[in-house]
Amino acid sequence: MAKLAQAERKILQAFLRKTYDTRYVFLPKSQHRLWTLTIEHPDNETNQKKVPLVMVHGMGGGIGLWAQNLGPLSENRPLYAFDVLGFGRSSRPQFNCKPDIAEQQFVESIEEWRKTMNIDKMILLGHSLGAYISGSYSLKYPERVKHLVLVDAWGFPEKPPEDQQRRIPMWIKAIATVIKPFNPLAVLRVAGPFGPGLVRRFRPDLQDKFADTLEDDTIFDYIYHCNAQTPSGEAAFKTLNTSFGWAKNPMIHRLPDLEKDIPVTLVYGSKSWVDNATGYHIKYLRNESYVEVAVVRGAGHHVYADKPEPFNKLILRICEAVDNNTNPKPIKFRESFKASNDSSSHTSKTITESKSSKSLVVEDTPDDEGKSLKGMSFLLIGCCV
Repeated sequence: MAKLAQAERKILQAFLRKTYDTRYVFLPKSQHRLWTLTIEHPDNETNQKKVPLVMVHGMGGGIGLWAQNLGPLSENRPLYAFDVLGFGRSSRPQFNCKPDIAEQQFVESIEEWRKTMNIDKMILLGHSLGAYISGSYSLKYPERVKHLVLVDAWGFPEKPPEDQQRRIPMWIKAIATVIKPFNPLAVLRVAGPFGPGLVRRFRPDLQDKFADTLEDDTIFDYIYHCNAQTPSGEAAFKTLNTSFGWAKNPMIHRLPDLEKDIPVTLVYGSKSWVDNATGYHIKYLRNESYVEVAVVRGAGHHVYADKPEPFNKLILRICEAVDNNTNPKPIKFRESFKASNDSSSHTSKTITESKSSKSLVVEDTPDDEGKSLKGMSFLLIGCCV
């Protein structure tokens, strides 16, 4: 845990050029602690009174992964990010083995944290598993959410019938069968001191995301030490999903029941293994509410780290709309969303303005099958979800 703290501190100090506070927030009811990063504006009453942005990371991550977003997104408002219960430096309790109860344990930890932090309403942003938890939280406590932002959300689509699924190679099925009894990232703990090297071997792209500021292996150390501890939240994630990462209780069946006046923005990476078609399905199901789907060209699953500038611009637009008590106006994102290393084998997607639907829409051509299989293999070997 000390090495995790050291790696986290190095990341935050490298990227954050403003005053911030990190501390444990004690949850009196559950007796747990959530490691929390706070950026406030005590000398600027106008900014301090704005609706805060609360960021919820994905499986296997921590607050350090938001390093490229914390500064820009906290420029004009309070920002809070915490290590999700069972992850990072937060408490690692034993979750219930029933998926619905385990999910509510995540949700209640956020609500208890909110009360302790004395936050009335918030812009709630979640990535991957964090998006799933944020969606569940918003369904139970809609009065606390001014805008729900779901970034490359895990656990939303329903698992398709066998005959409608893409063919999965036998070697992936064999690996899945072998590792099924274990937690998703058990291989990192088994590797012991070779763990950081294992992360580097299978996810060299993680370093690329932070290479402009971090030239050493700090990010690999951070990811490793986030997951070298007791697999608490990781075990809960395993409880929530079925084979090949499908959620046992998909959010697609529940999010349409979200209060109609809560605006929702779904953000995807054009190169992610997460299918953005789910976002358009949710937009259709919530046709009486504000739903925007934005696909960031050139970004993978970690949209916020792959393309931080357009991602931050998109989130700031949402925050400004909340300040004005309205919904974001559609804008054009074209050149800034194009990746320099785009491959022709990936979907060609561009975010443009739709005057009729008042949303960001995606122009695309069919993708190849390799993207999903590559993402699936990453998941099997223990990528951060």
